[in-house]
Amino acid sequence: MEVFGLPVTQLYLIVLVVAGLATVLYLFFGDVADGAGEALPFVNPAVILAFLTFLSAGGFILEKTTDLGSVLIMVVAGALAAVLSFLLYFFVLLPLRSAEASTAYTDESLLGEVGRVIVPVPADGFGEVVIETVNGLIPKRAAGYGNSEIAYDKEVLILEIKDGALIVKEYEPFRFPDMK
Repeated sequence: MEVFGLPVTQLYLIVLVVAGLATVLYLFFGDVADGAGEALPFVNPAVILAFLTFLSAGGFILEKTTDLGSVLIMVVAGALAAVLSFLLYFFVLLPLRSAEASTAYTDESLLGEVGRVIVPVPADGFGEVVIETVNGLIPKRAAGYGNSEIAYDKEVLILEIKDGALIVKEYEPFRFPDMK
């Protein structure tokens, strides 16, 4: 079968190459395309490019390996491309969009956290505490609650924040007494 004066297999290959190149360009300049696509949120360029790639690859493979008619091959390849694009969208693209990685934190989010003293806290001065979070270690200036002194490598509980400094108290985790 011929379409636009080209054999259908050649047309599938041309669409496959163009969709592949467009996908590579989308990887590099995707933010621009996403910004332009805000007007039409239901049109996702990644899904459209994936659909065209799946359609052309499926059509080419079916044309070369089966004796089915070209129209039936186009329908089967279209159905296969639709299913694969649907799966790609709902199981890859949506979870990636909602998985927002942020290293930002607020001082208030540190309240109630447990840290470790890395510079001893003197009675009337400041030391340094490091707090371990999922995003890494956060070192902060710290003062003892009630001007208390806290030694190196002690665990501390963050009680409040004053002028950018953490107010901490030595932390002793609750342990159940031995029941015999």
